[in-house]
Amino acid sequence: MIILLEDETEEISRIIHDGMLQPVFQPIFDFRARAYLGFEALIRGPQDTALHRPDQLFAAARDAGLAVELEHACREASLRAFARLRLPGRLFLNVTPSCLLDERLMNGETRQLLKELGIAANRVVIELTENEQITDVAGIQNGLLHYRAQGFQIAIDDLGEGFANLRMWSEVRPEFVKIDKHFIHGIADDRIKYHFVRAMQDLAEICNASLVAEGIERVEDFACVRDMGLACAQGYFVAMPDAAPERNVRPEVIQALGQQRVSLSPNNKQGATARDLLKPIVPITPNATNEFVVARFEADSDLDVLPVVEGDLPVGMINRHSMIDRFARPFRKELFGRRSCEQFMDHAPLVVDENATLQELAMMLALAPKHYLYDGFIITADGKYQGIGSSHDLMAKITEMQISAARYANPLTQLPGNVPINDHLDQMLVAGNRFVAAYLDIDSFKPYNDTYGYRRGDDVIQLLGRLICEAVDQRIDFVGHIGGDDFFVVFQSSDWEQRCWQIVQSFSAAIGALVTEEDHTRGGYLAENRKGEIVFQALPTLSVGAVNVDPGECESHREVAAATSVAKKQAKAAYKAAAGQRASGGVFIDRRSPSLGNAGLGSGRILN
Repeated sequence: MIILLEDETEEISRIIHDGMLQPVFQPIFDFRARAYLGFEALIRGPQDTALHRPDQLFAAARDAGLAVELEHACREASLRAFARLRLPGRLFLNVTPSCLLDERLMNGETRQLLKELGIAANRVVIELTENEQITDVAGIQNGLLHYRAQGFQIAIDDLGEGFANLRMWSEVRPEFVKIDKHFIHGIADDRIKYHFVRAMQDLAEICNASLVAEGIERVEDFACVRDMGLACAQGYFVAMPDAAPERNVRPEVIQALGQQRVSLSPNNKQGATARDLLKPIVPITPNATNEFVVARFEADSDLDVLPVVEGDLPVGMINRHSMIDRFARPFRKELFGRRSCEQFMDHAPLVVDENATLQELAMMLALAPKHYLYDGFIITADGKYQGIGSSHDLMAKITEMQISAARYANPLTQLPGNVPINDHLDQMLVAGNRFVAAYLDIDSFKPYNDTYGYRRGDDVIQLLGRLICEAVDQRIDFVGHIGGDDFFVVFQSSDWEQRCWQIVQSFSAAIGALVTEEDHTRGGYLAENRKGEIVFQALPTLSVGAVNVDPGECESHREVAAATSVAKKQAKAAYKAAAGQRASGGVFIDRRSPSLGNAGLGSGRILN
């Protein structure tokens, strides 16, 4: 605790009332848009003083009984600086629980300031910090609901640091959840941290929240959270806090994005992205007048929205119907015609990168406010304006892709068949990404099918398809059904080997429900072999042959298919050799390197 003398208490008061607070802003990077989602406002005290650091400044204010006054002053200084700098996107404002319910914040004082500065409430994210104990959870919850009703969005800070924000997450359902830097720093090398964040990600999907990874200082951690599919990133690697931050993303960040893994889904086999929806509409600048905007709309009846771009960075969107409706009212043209179009534009449009998959784009629209469905979205390349896209075109393209996917899907499992599998492998090879191709085949399936009937055989195949889909990360791992009891997986997950064993073990555990109790107990049944002889047949098990494919090792899907076929045969050979041990399946991993030419070099293991 800092012990203040009387003159030091007066110094805190002077800092608050004389405008000596210095806001700085740290960008929050949006992986989906490859641009800044917005900026978090941070505060600094007077330069070259003991109170320059925020922790010492706030500690001193608490000791002086001026903590709430300081926080109000910080909020006003941050809002004014944000407006003065004309920063795009959202502003994340830190608010402590005690200040959240303060009368000066609840009585509309901040809303009036926003109106004065021309900042829409939907651009402000109230970031609830947990640097003090929350004693009135119900009151905080009601307070946050009050602010959301006014258009503010909500973020919870430092997830994982305490338990109160977990409860708040479940009750308030914030739009953004920031993961504490403890779980992010070193995540690329720490399996425990990786799985903690993966669990948080599962919760975020259920709650429709966007996760922000805080404290990213290394390119390895940046790449890891990117590949995990987190929405946003913040930290020194992305950008340092600055009193006048750059709007363009740093070249080092753009370079790190260059090796992004290939996103996928069964409906995205052709690699369709936002680029396929792009319409190169000539944008307007923020200095354009409202009269000019109305004239553009009147001159082009097909123009539904106008993007607003400053330099090459998108800063807003104007909806045709909203604009013309405003000007249809009496005296609006005379009052507002010559004013800047900024007055009526949406300052927080939906912005996506041209490389975003259509599935990612559809998810963003599903989670976004409804007006984005009508306004559409701005498409950028590395944060720079390229054109716009419409929700109508997106739905039409997805429908087309679904029809195409159904044409090539396996009729039994509805998983992509040979054509989509080959297309995806070629897409991976062109992208130059490292991946693992796995061939999965059921052992002793034919005698089971002959003994129990084709309907029960279909049940086994469908069971395996479900188990594979449950075990993989469907955001980055591709599952295909070659035909019969043969499946194919293209893994981008770093823990792919563990996932392979999970499939083998789950299949072994589940097959018992598809045989008689007697056969399950003795581990098999009597059936004809290929020679027509009645012999004891083991219960179906699973063999997996996996091949590591490094960039440049293969030129086409044919080479990958040939290598995985060899690996699968090695896996089945290992299973047959261990048949007397009542093996329950196995995985053979081809560890050939650097060329695929030396087939058969690898390691295998069976499950007993």
